[in-house]
Amino acid sequence: MADIYSVLADITGGLNETLKECGFTPVIPEGIEKGELPAVTVSGRITVEYKGENKALKIEHFNNKITLLGAAKEGEILSSDFSQLTLSLLDAETADAKDVKYIVNEFSETLVEHFGTKSQKPTKSKLPTPVSKAAAKSGSVSYDPNTLANRFTSIYTELRDEYKANCERYGQFLPEEFFINHGTAAVLETIKENNPQRMKRLFNLLNEIYEDGTNETQSLIVVTILGAMNNDQEMLANCVDYMSDDMMSPVINVNKYLASASGKGARMRLENPPKYKPAKAKKKGMMSMLGNGN
Repeated sequence: MADIYSVLADITGGLNETLKECGFTPVIPEGIEKGELPAVTVSGRITVEYKGENKALKIEHFNNKITLLGAAKEGEILSSDFSQLTLSLLDAETADAKDVKYIVNEFSETLVEHFGTKSQKPTKSKLPTPVSKAAAKSGSVSYDPNTLANRFTSIYTELRDEYKANCERYGQFLPEEFFINHGTAAVLETIKENNPQRMKRLFNLLNEIYEDGTNETQSLIVVTILGAMNNDQEMLANCVDYMSDDMMSPVINVNKYLASASGKGARMRLENPPKYKPAKAKKKGMMSMLGNGN
């Protein structure tokens, strides 16, 4: 089991340069020696605070999540002034160097976006906004493929750049392209490895997204990702203890179908999806062209 304080020290250390450039210095709690992580722990919530001119930051770790919160106003900044800027999963039991690198990069980009100078501001396009857990659970909106990929790459942090490149290349997120070329292979490797912690982490995400996902998102999970097991009985057996009841039957049936003779065509389309074609601009209709005497 990793020491969460050591992991947080690595993260805050990786953020030092960006924090300085954005005008922040750490708030050192009473009793903390120089060089130690300037953290306060209350009821399991670990908080590291930073201050700047008319602005403040908090990095909080609680319940296997790490959150960057910020506030900006003249005068005294109160706890109620902080808002969430970004959030990532961070499980002390599975955290490694890739997780630290991903979080440092994600938090650095967010800091520059909110507090950076004009010369620091990123020029690349903004990523699509994922659906929040609260919105999905309320039933007001369902999880979409972009949300699946966004949260998927908080587990498989090495694929975060591929996810971003996909969004920037096409001006939107193309789920089939990302998962067929990158994401599905990572899932299959995890299933073959069958490490209990990694399997639990993966299927907690897939079960949650499937339960409150759109039909397209559910199909992406069952067919494109888990259907790639190609009815391998050993791999399916590895998944049984982790899949939700709602997802298990569709996954088993899809694997049987894709491995059968009648599913050959569908399997070929999955392995060789059609190339992306941008939507053509609609031509003006004749009435529109003649309208208003033009």
